[in-house]
Amino acid sequence: MLEIKQLNKSYGKNRVLMNLDLQIEENKIYGLLGRNGVGKTTLLNILASQIVKDSGEIKLDQQDIFENNKAMEEICFVKDRGIAMDDEKVKKLFEVAAALYKNWDEEYKDKLVKEFKLDVRKKYKKLSRGYQTMVGLIIGMASRSRITIFDEPSLGLDAAYRYKFYNMLLEDYDRYPRTIIISTHLIDEVSNLFEEIIILDEGKIMLQETTDSLMKKAWFLSGREENLKGILENKTVISKETFGATDIVGIFNEITEEENKKIRKLGIEIAHIPLQKLFVYLTENINSREVI
Repeated sequence: MLEIKQLNKSYGKNRVLMNLDLQIEENKIYGLLGRNGVGKTTLLNILASQIVKDSGEIKLDQQDIFENNKAMEEICFVKDRGIAMDDEKVKKLFEVAAALYKNWDEEYKDKLVKEFKLDVRKKYKKLSRGYQTMVGLIIGMASRSRITIFDEPSLGLDAAYRYKFYNMLLEDYDRYPRTIIISTHLIDEVSNLFEEIIILDEGKIMLQETTDSLMKKAWFLSGREENLKGILENKTVISKETFGATDIVGIFNEITEEENKKIRKLGIEIAHIPLQKLFVYLTENINSREVI
């Protein structure tokens, strides 16, 4: 559906995106992850045609998205901060959004306003940081756009409202499937939403994989060093901690049924690495160009 080839973007001498290739499929929820400064927000702004690429191709259904009004009707980008018409009342912002997005659902917007207890009579700039975030979330959800992008969607929201947003988004996605891209640093809060993970590093795609297949390769092994030695041969070790006589080692490899039996026979505990920790370990090792 959305195809990105050899995408480049620089700011002066700072190369932000470098020959980036990416395929985004229809009706899937993506988690876009990466450390600060690796180009995530730049990539999202280019996808939404809010900044111009230096070179490369971005096509939706084989059509270039740049200066393509039809393509822009299909993409809703909810930024992590600010809005162009911040001196307008929230009610007016929703009216503008309704005119922009062809799949806009006014009834659903009203439901969300009520759920989030949002006063639409207030000017956007007079709202708290959390309520400003809610305005963007409501626009993103009610737009029912074919491609909906959320950049740090939980900024300023308390835990109760964050979980309400995640639950309502998943519920609506089940009823109205579309492509959703979420860029966030609160990974474990939303990991259950992600069907596919994209990790960006130094302006390139470091990893793109389904969440299920990724988690099948992320393991903590806990046991005595002498018991772990044989298990760790030919394994990619991404973390290691020692507590007394016990080593806790993180590996990034699939474990066969035979290996699993051997691990348990040796009294080694095995558990999945949470997605957020896996992301930290992978990007730390890549950034330092080391494998433990």
